[in-house]
Amino acid sequence: MLLLGIDVGTSSIKVSVVDSQTQTAVASAQFPDTESEIKTVKPGWAEQSPEMWWEHVQQAIKRVAASNEINLRDVGAIGIAYQMHGLVVVDKNQNPLRDSIIWCDSRAVPFGDKAFAAIGEQKSLSHLLNSPGNFTAAKLAWVKENEPQVYSSIDKVMLPGDFIAMKLTGEVTTSSSALSEGVFWDFQKDGLSEDVINYFQFDSSIIPQINPVFTEHGHLKKTVAESLGLKEGIPVTYKAGDQPNNALSLNVLKPGEVAATAGTSGVIYGVSDQLTYDKQSRVNTFAHVNHSENEKRLGILLCINGTGILNRWVRDNMAPDLSYKRIDAEAAKIAAGSNGLKVLPFGNGAERMLSNKIIGAHFHDIDLNVHTRPHIFRATQEGIAFAFRYGLDIMRENDMHPTIIRAGKANMFYSPVFTEAFVNATGVPVELYASDGSVGAAIGAGIGAKAFANEQDAFSKMKPVQLVEPDNQQTYNELYHEWKSVLDMHLNKREEGIGHKA
Repeated sequence: MLLLGIDVGTSSIKVSVVDSQTQTAVASAQFPDTESEIKTVKPGWAEQSPEMWWEHVQQAIKRVAASNEINLRDVGAIGIAYQMHGLVVVDKNQNPLRDSIIWCDSRAVPFGDKAFAAIGEQKSLSHLLNSPGNFTAAKLAWVKENEPQVYSSIDKVMLPGDFIAMKLTGEVTTSSSALSEGVFWDFQKDGLSEDVINYFQFDSSIIPQINPVFTEHGHLKKTVAESLGLKEGIPVTYKAGDQPNNALSLNVLKPGEVAATAGTSGVIYGVSDQLTYDKQSRVNTFAHVNHSENEKRLGILLCINGTGILNRWVRDNMAPDLSYKRIDAEAAKIAAGSNGLKVLPFGNGAERMLSNKIIGAHFHDIDLNVHTRPHIFRATQEGIAFAFRYGLDIMRENDMHPTIIRAGKANMFYSPVFTEAFVNATGVPVELYASDGSVGAAIGAGIGAKAFANEQDAFSKMKPVQLVEPDNQQTYNELYHEWKSVLDMHLNKREEGIGHKA
């Protein structure tokens, strides 16, 4: 059976077709060729058009069809991965009522903070495993207060992947995993959170039908099938947020296993069988793709908003003529530590691991007689790696102690400089795999369609392409503590009201 995986990213849409027999991608395509727009109407805001995602999904699938490598009519199931925490609202005709408020938008922080206090911090953490923070429920509360005409027209509220599934099938469903990432889910009661619904005074009828992650979420409409060259009626059998899906794509399904990704944002994601939470909600806990009432599987997620987006900003503004590969090569010529230049990568909205503070991105200790463009390239990648170390130390405080981290050889893990800095700063080896989100979504579709005997069978042919082990920990540990002293300075300024405010 051929399996179609769709990855709805912030920057672009990636589509892959996987052969269930070989468990490898036989065709892939991406759209658009340049990175998609993020609308920033006000500082701290971030929106994208759901209809733009849908148009780009169609174009990516058509590119796969045009490659003539496979016949799309042989596809038997569809899986969807998507950028997490976004808010999509549609009317009764399934038309979006406004642009999606996406994951890195910071406007809803005050709404989540008030809910956290009103529900009670201990009750929120023990039932929701998170503060409502800046997640989907808080974003919906912002719409309710600031755009009442939009709120009154809502028929259904959903996550980005639910929207794409709706466009494919005409049916609207969600899952406990999706609702947990929106902080709508009560883990103690294994159901929709009455505390959240009642506090924000939401009408529970706007929540879609709740299905398991691996099940049929609708069947492909005739008009869509004809337009895209697929068979009418094939099922969407899997939907998951990009980070749970990234973990799935790396066969991170058992307690203690850990995955990482470094795309637009950066994530370390570990699996636990305990209903655990960080008391300050700096790292977050969601239902993993294989979580169930009888078998707890929780994803402990550290998110850094400013990773690949900072690397892209540096390229676009300092070296628009260079490829990332050339930038990596120039960075590699500079010694570890970038001759004292330090970069804080926190310029993409409120950072959860910094308690939802906005401190901005910073370049520190530039020496105009020493530092050159390659120094900036290297310091940027080292600063991102040090942000991962800072977050991993928080996870360690919460009893997550990885001995190895799995990652796809993609995005920033393509860079030897970043990968070297990551493993030495964290002190944890990294196994790299030839996998990505769209391949994971296709494998998820196969699990949902029962194309594999079980979850482990779906990864029976997966092998790492590279193992990178720490070889210079002492140097990077010293560099990390120098970097952290700069971060602490900015956090203290923020506490004193000198820095940026969320």
